[in-house]
Amino acid sequence: MNDTSRKHSLWRHLAIDLGLLALGLIVFALFHHVLPRQQQSLGIVIENPYKTQTRDSGSNFDFDPSTAIASAGISDTPTYSAAGKKNNGRGGSNGGGMNDKGGSALSDTATETEEETGDSTPISEKFADMYTDTVVVTDSTYTSPDISITVTEETTGRITYYVADIYVRDITCFQSALARNTYGSGFRDSISDMAMLNSALLAVNGDYYGNTNEGVVIRNGVIYRANRTDCDVCVLYYDGTMKVMPGSAFTVEDAVNDGAWQAWTFGPALLDTDGSVLTSFASTRRIISANPRTAIGYYEPGHYCLVVVDGRGDSEGITLPELSQLFADLGCTAAYNLDGGNSSIMVWQDAVINEPSGGGRESSDALLIAEVNRYE
Repeated sequence: MNDTSRKHSLWRHLAIDLGLLALGLIVFALFHHVLPRQQQSLGIVIENPYKTQTRDSGSNFDFDPSTAIASAGISDTPTYSAAGKKNNGRGGSNGGGMNDKGGSALSDTATETEEETGDSTPISEKFADMYTDTVVVTDSTYTSPDISITVTEETTGRITYYVADIYVRDITCFQSALARNTYGSGFRDSISDMAMLNSALLAVNGDYYGNTNEGVVIRNGVIYRANRTDCDVCVLYYDGTMKVMPGSAFTVEDAVNDGAWQAWTFGPALLDTDGSVLTSFASTRRIISANPRTAIGYYEPGHYCLVVVDGRGDSEGITLPELSQLFADLGCTAAYNLDGGNSSIMVWQDAVINEPSGGGRESSDALLIAEVNRYE
């Protein structure tokens, strides 16, 4: 064999080796990052005190959280330091320190976001004038005996955003959906499909929990995950209250004892604990700068809003300080940033009503407003 033939043979073998290496890397990526995988869930079911038990005003309902926690195999209640390091209990697989979403601008000791008004009226009795005896639907409104939704499109300068003003008589009308109805990584569906499959009147994207092993995942009263995080956590409770807290302040025991219905991990918090505008955020410049956004706002138990801001097109998106100001202008007492960018999508009456960046993308979860009772 001459030198030229040897060179050709070496190059051919090198090309084959590189091809096999590339194929191996592709297979590895598919199995470890792309292909859907169910994940182990804590499986703690939080009981609804308003359907199963009575509760005195201002006191926790008669439910022993240690029983539920022990049944899930957790020996201690997880608590976290401000740096994101696990102190005890079960932690996540991620290390401490700031992730790309940033840390918290909230104080560990100031986690209450509900105004102390002394009003203990249950949400089932509030806002009676917002509901109708029968279902009434227009292009921008929906009312029934349990739900009232008004959707508006607003344009300010080069920013276009959509606000869904929401009242619910029963907090279980405020639901979450998991892609393919499965908890795990790699499972994705369009927000439209999740809305349709769950008969939702309104839907927006959630926190894309499946993109990380970090943080808290509570969906429809089930605790799937409670791993350490330096992100803010937003919790919606059965009594209709909503609290935004640093991840270091979240515990499974409190979530069970206080009756958590939903919890999301993305953030950051958009208002201070007293409902004031936040002007600085412990996050990266990329996250703080103008982007498409999805966020949830809270007025008081039973009254909420969902906001989607278009961006990277005719609408230029919105910065976090501007988003904070928007929720303050809306009159919210707490607000929380969810996944944004191409994920930001609002579905209203079976149609996507905003202009998602890049045409939108599928997600691992969605927030929904849906009837829990059947009405003609």
